[in-house]
Amino acid sequence: MKRVIRLLLAAAAVSLFTSGCAVNRATATVDPSANLDKLRVVQVKQLEGEDGTIHKLIAGNLRKRGLQVTEDSKSAEQVDAVVTYVDKWMWDLSMYLLELTVTVRDPKSDFPLATGNSFHTSLTRLSPQEMVDEVVGNIFKESATQK
Repeated sequence: MKRVIRLLLAAAAVSLFTSGCAVNRATATVDPSANLDKLRVVQVKQLEGEDGTIHKLIAGNLRKRGLQVTEDSKSAEQVDAVVTYVDKWMWDLSMYLLELTVTVRDPKSDFPLATGNSFHTSLTRLSPQEMVDEVVGNIFKESATQK
């Protein structure tokens, strides 16, 4: 019986110490009816209370992809898509971007055409620029593979 208990304790210890805290996940989904290649003008909605850092990085990434990015004040009829995002920051000796979710939405119905997510804990952390590149890149890569 003691041997079984020791074996269970050893297995629990191995499980505890090998699980670690390095989590790394990047995903993207695109609605089958969405054609992101037809997008020309998009609007990136800035989160209320956000300093604009992520907003500017997303807008810059979309401009590099040849899209025109407009100001928040444009109406839904003037854009092909509205891009929203949620950023989650964490403290581990310094602030870092833990998770970023970007959603490309239909401007008229607010229906999500595509969503990308990146999640990196402290040991696998990326800079905000790298997180934006990963998320937006995965959205457009996933869109291209659906053709």
